[in-house]
Order: sequence, then C-alpha cells, then structure tokens
Amino acid sequence: MSADVVQRGLFYEELEEGVRYVHRPGRTLTEADDVLFSTLTMNPQGLHLDAAWAATQPFGRPLMNSMLTLATLVGLAVAHLTRDTTVANLGFEDVAFPHPLFHGDTLYGETTVRAKRLSRSRPGDGVVTFEHVGRNQADDVVARAVRTALVRTQEGP
Repeated sequence: MSADVVQRGLFYEELEEGVRYVHRPGRTLTEADDVLFSTLTMNPQGLHLDAAWAATQPFGRPLMNSMLTLATLVGLAVAHLTRDTTVANLGFEDVAFPHPLFHGDTLYGETTVRAKRLSRSRPGDGVVTFEHVGRNQADDVVARAVRTALVRTQEGP
C-alpha cells in the first residue's frame, strides 16, 4: 500500500526556537529579474535600470533592487517552513542590507526561529518571529530581516 505525502511548510508545533533552517537551492538574480521587479513596482531608480549611469555611482555598476532581495529571501523560506501553514505576515523589523547584491549574484537564505507563542486572540494559531539572513555566493551577508507571522497549529482551522 502506498501513501501520499503532500508538500507543505511546518506547523507551529514543528517550528523550534533557536533552530537555523538553511534553504536550498539559492536563486541567482539576473538583470532581467531586477528590471522586471523594478518596473512592476513603479521604481524608476537608475541604480537598477540605467547601467551607464550606475557605472558612475559609488558601486560602479547596477545594484539589485533591495525590495527584490528581501522578497526573494523570504520566498526562499516558504517551501521549507511556511507553505500553506502561514495565516498572515504581521510585520517586518530590523531590515538591513549590509552588503550590495549585484546582477548575476546568487542569494542563499537561512532562517532562525527567534521566538514563538500561541496567539491570545486567535485559537488555533501561533505567533512566530523569524530572523531571515541572506548571503551571496561569497558568503557575504547581503540582507537581514526579522519577520513576525501568524502560523497555523496542527489543530487549527
């Protein structure tokens, strides 16, 4: 007899405080990704769209849109941790981009569960605080963010 195992994220009870979850594969971000994201989000910043002008700026070449970096970093965690178990994002804090990410760099993600508690207002859900860290292919930290989310419990709705 065979059984089906449906891919999903982890329920509140399965997430452990202090555990670092390392997400693979990474995602190589291209110029096309940056241009598409920047134009879709109405961001006309020349650092993302004008290679000639960006070459005259301090980094000497285009930078990856930091909001794309953040979105991809959180996205790298979804299949591993929160697919179909997140109810809602509650907020982000301590967002930082300590090292630039450039076109053609690969973003790797890791997430540590910093805290968790059962929700006082929503039975069947828990509040989980995640710390996401993104590194490039040279292991430089390029992004960091603390995210709080509402996560389903196994007994939840």
